[in-house]
Amino acid sequence: MGECILVVDDDREIVKAISILLENEGYEVRKAYDGLQALDILAQEPVRLVLIDVMMPKLDGLSAVMRIREKQNIPIIVLSAKSEDSDKVLGLSMGADDYVAKPYNPQELAARVKSQLRRYTSLGDIHAGSRACELKNGRLLYNTEEKTLYADGEPVKLTATETKIMDLFMRNPGRVFPAEEIYRRVWGEEAYASENTVMVHIRRIREKLELNPKEPEYIKVVWGIGYKMEKQEKRN
Repeated sequence: MGECILVVDDDREIVKAISILLENEGYEVRKAYDGLQALDILAQEPVRLVLIDVMMPKLDGLSAVMRIREKQNIPIIVLSAKSEDSDKVLGLSMGADDYVAKPYNPQELAARVKSQLRRYTSLGDIHAGSRACELKNGRLLYNTEEKTLYADGEPVKLTATETKIMDLFMRNPGRVFPAEEIYRRVWGEEAYASENTVMVHIRRIREKLELNPKEPEYIKVVWGIGYKMEKQEKRN
């Protein structure tokens, strides 16, 4: 069997339908019907990706995402009947990597699962940028082989998606990237309404590495264009 995916939804018919879809794609599937059950499975099984509903009994999906993120950086895709942008942003800000609104398109769901797993397992070069093993910028050091970012010598706990974004920035200090280009390079698909998704991930990265996220030194907004990694003077 292929990689193990955990499907979490209190609607058993939805879990069954998604399980059949994923098994047909060659994945191994684990099933849970509330957030607490999902956490139990994650503690015991080598799950590589989580598909999780928002509205569930015992422990809702967003609370479960926060709990998962405390321990694991595996990709999380949130499923929800709510398609409003505010719910999408909330899910992403809690630590999810992607968001699929119900009713979902089976081909789209399968493609997003593949995309997330590919990014998580490879975290390969996004483009033919710098090949140096260590890239330094002020307080930040990025090891391109380990795919690990350090701030003041301490490792920064990033998700696979956040690592991809920082890989792009650290290899290209000073270059401005429109949100659409960041989305296309990091998510590996054409940008559709990508601004919010990119913005939320940038905000989460800032909270992890900036001394003052509200006045960032490193990841700057270039109004009307996009985002860039500010080059910092070398420090002794």
